[in-house]
Amino acid sequence: MSTREIVFLILTFIVAFAFSFASTPLVYRLAFKIGAIDVPKDGRRMHKHPIPRLGGLAIIFGFMVAICCFGQMTRALCAILVGAGIIAVMGVVDDCKNLDAKLKFVIQIIAALIVIIGGNIRITVFTNPNIFSDNPYLVLPVWLSGFVTVIWIVFITNAVNFIDGLDGLAAGVSAIMSVSLVFIAVRVGEYSVAIVGLALMGACFGFLPFNFNPAKIFMGDTGSTFLGFILASLSIQGVFKSYAIISFAVPLLILGLPLFDALFAMIRRIYHGKSPMTADRGHLHHRLIDMGFSQKQTVFILYAISGVLGITAVILAESGTLRALLLLLCVLIFILIESMFFRNGPNEDDKNTPDK
Repeated sequence: MSTREIVFLILTFIVAFAFSFASTPLVYRLAFKIGAIDVPKDGRRMHKHPIPRLGGLAIIFGFMVAICCFGQMTRALCAILVGAGIIAVMGVVDDCKNLDAKLKFVIQIIAALIVIIGGNIRITVFTNPNIFSDNPYLVLPVWLSGFVTVIWIVFITNAVNFIDGLDGLAAGVSAIMSVSLVFIAVRVGEYSVAIVGLALMGACFGFLPFNFNPAKIFMGDTGSTFLGFILASLSIQGVFKSYAIISFAVPLLILGLPLFDALFAMIRRIYHGKSPMTADRGHLHHRLIDMGFSQKQTVFILYAISGVLGITAVILAESGTLRALLLLLCVLIFILIESMFFRNGPNEDDKNTPDK
């Protein structure tokens, strides 16, 4: 990577951070004017007074300014930005009017299809589960590739939204996941992917001073779904494509915290006879709160978990040995922890904390 590219990478982070930080107070005032306020009137919220929830606009603004200045406007990036724009508009309307969940799901599918068709971004290979096969990976047919990609993008989009339950959690975890994606992108020479990752990371860090506990503003669905959509698309473009042999393992680990939390949340809800999209308070961050940790302690614990998963993903991508063992160990640890919380934790509806 040339000196010019390194300078541009650094400037991308700085510009995204500066514009996100500077625009957050403006978004704060705008949210009050248009009524995008989170009012704790149902007794389920941890905050005691109305807080604006349109902060995701500041993240989007910082991200877009950095991309316009330093991004390489390829077909793939343009498709991602168009899809992300649709997600952002949906989030703004949802933060103001509370859209129906089914409508949001349809919009997310449309945005994912734009990325697939317009940008030719798709998951094409999986690691072959048959260890006795001479072929180390499986190439998916076009129709199955498109289907799997839609599922991946929509699931990760909602998974990041699900973890947006504590001050600073979604923004911080998204920034940490971006770090891992950027590191791998730089290592394999995916400069355009690194630019997008750094823009997202800088925008998240610029927003965090206003969102960390006690939060002055929430990112809302505007921010959480936007972050999830960009991260999902970026993982396909920069990681699935670059590491065919371990194509599923690396992004699985990088996005492991929101992915596993959302997966077990849906399993838990179905087990209790509820819709998988029904809000409850059985997420990992709620379980930690119920164990006696403060909000800040819980957030830092989850930052650490996300960081460890990201480091493991990088090691997995760089090392040629024990890949399967590392992946299996991480997955088993997550299953064990979630199972313990699921068995011993309280029921969904008997506490006063918010959830997605």
